[in-house]
Amino acid sequence: MLAILDYKAGNQTSVRRALEHLSIPCAVTADIEVMDAASGIVFPGVGAAGQAMTALAQAGLDKALLRAVSKGIPLLGICLGCQILLEESEENNTKTLGVVPGACRRFENKLLQEDGSPAPVPHTGWNSLRVRVESPLLAGLDPAAEFYFVHSYYPDTDPALVIATTVYGREFCSVYGRDGLWAVQFHPEKSGKPGLVLLHNFYNCCLEASHAQ
Repeated sequence: MLAILDYKAGNQTSVRRALEHLSIPCAVTADIEVMDAASGIVFPGVGAAGQAMTALAQAGLDKALLRAVSKGIPLLGICLGCQILLEESEENNTKTLGVVPGACRRFENKLLQEDGSPAPVPHTGWNSLRVRVESPLLAGLDPAAEFYFVHSYYPDTDPALVIATTVYGREFCSVYGRDGLWAVQFHPEKSGKPGLVLLHNFYNCCLEASHAQ
């Protein structure tokens, strides 16, 4: 079963519906024991970094997440979850979880798209990925597949962890991670068939990790 982390930062229901559409067993939960027993954890979120970190700390979920990662439970961060796995965020000048090195940066003002038109912030809409390294998370995806983004900040992490990038006014990291821990800046649960493929890939990785134990 996948545990969908509930820390009052929204979007859990959309993730649950996407996983249920794929017949993947899952539960929206803030129960630390359920997290510890899960085959994998989905860490979604929308909203502000400062508010999210406060909610995680108040519920003890920050420490629970760090423990889950240390135990090797596979984790998928989505949007805000992707951002606060880093060490800090420029949003609210927030110290974040520090699971992976790096910071969450705000898009610069007056960005231009590749055709010279303005690139408004927040970045909202559909964009493709430039895959930098092969990853089981992206297995079977059409290279032209597009995903749904809505964000004003983006992850800036160790280049060795960058799996894919996206261009919106600038090139930024849109997927990062390593075996057992991945994060995506877009919303796979709102991205149609490509997003479902990605979520199913994550579940397959969780099953493989469970069988390897």
